[in-house]
Amino acid sequence: MALPLEGIRVLALEQFGAGPFGSQHLADLGAEVIKIEDPRIGGDVGRYVPPYAEGEDSLFFEAFNRGKKSVSLDMSTPAGADIFHRLVAESDAVFSNMRGDVPEKLGITYSQLKLYNPAIVCCSLSGFGMTGPRRSDPGYDYVIQGLAGWMDITGDPDGPPTKSGLSVVDFSAGYAAALALVTGLFAARRDGVGMDCDISLFDTAIHMLTYPGVWHLNAGFIPTRTKNSAHPSIVPFQVFRAADGWFVIAAAKDRFWRRVAEVIEQPELADDTRFATILSRQKNSELLIELLTRVFVTRPVEHWVERLRAASVPAGQVNSVHEALRDPQVIARNLVVEAEHPIYGTVKTLASPVRVGDETRAAERAPQRGEHTQQVLEELLGMDAVARAAASSSGAFGPQA
Repeated sequence: MALPLEGIRVLALEQFGAGPFGSQHLADLGAEVIKIEDPRIGGDVGRYVPPYAEGEDSLFFEAFNRGKKSVSLDMSTPAGADIFHRLVAESDAVFSNMRGDVPEKLGITYSQLKLYNPAIVCCSLSGFGMTGPRRSDPGYDYVIQGLAGWMDITGDPDGPPTKSGLSVVDFSAGYAAALALVTGLFAARRDGVGMDCDISLFDTAIHMLTYPGVWHLNAGFIPTRTKNSAHPSIVPFQVFRAADGWFVIAAAKDRFWRRVAEVIEQPELADDTRFATILSRQKNSELLIELLTRVFVTRPVEHWVERLRAASVPAGQVNSVHEALRDPQVIARNLVVEAEHPIYGTVKTLASPVRVGDETRAAERAPQRGEHTQQVLEELLGMDAVARAAASSSGAFGPQA
């Protein structure tokens, strides 16, 4: 059976993390993702991210570009622009992640490309979007986490504003862009007309404020940092210290709280009027957390997690990355995939969580820069060696050696 996106071709003008993260899911689902890499700057900057980088390969690049193709193309030259436009005519979408004002300057918006393909979907993922006073500002995950209020509510109450340990805005915006692109493709195939998709890190981060943002807009709620990563209103829903480490409890319902009371061998607390309901536990949170803290520190993590899980209470130890990647669930779900690589030997990457149907694409390494230039030009554009040589002499593929 064909993969879900087999037959879809995406030209990706992308770099670093957010864009490549989004398009990698498309590639995993069967789309042909062709990275258009500028030879003047050595292609995607992700190829050179330390500490695990060698030449034009890095493990950072491998993390985001599995199963894609690479074409080196200097679109600033007439010959390079002509090849790009011919590729647009043979493709379904153009995906980019640049500043919001750059797509228009590069000539990759729908109004600029519809001449070559009326059904082309042009998806731009930028820091702040293609409109508004910040459209020309560069946007990075760390900066956006600060601007969007995330850092103000993350970390210990007595500590500084804190970012997430991962680039959550980048990756969430990558998902949003992939969704937008696929939605645009559906509409284009239905109507025969393409469009622009305008996705930004900032929009995504603001949207992900979700219920604290809605609480603030409607009730004046002021989010604050909470001790031990506690939920702003549900108790107990946080990390606790055990005798030998940390674990998380997420008792989001009254029935979970009753089970917690049984696990700590104080069943009477379940009906205590101070703690019996979600509202009373919130009102008496300091007293309840102090009580639970004294109990949990007396036994090791394994003791509590085993008993909480046995009681069907959402709970788990706080793993290191090393421990997380060796969790039995990771193995059972085939979340680590392998491919052969000319430099790294067998390179391991992390499988997409987007699973559609029973078929999965075999893992492939990320492409070398320009590795597929000849193949793509021959197969899609019918360019023979003479035509490629002429384009090369015109600078289409970068400076001549």
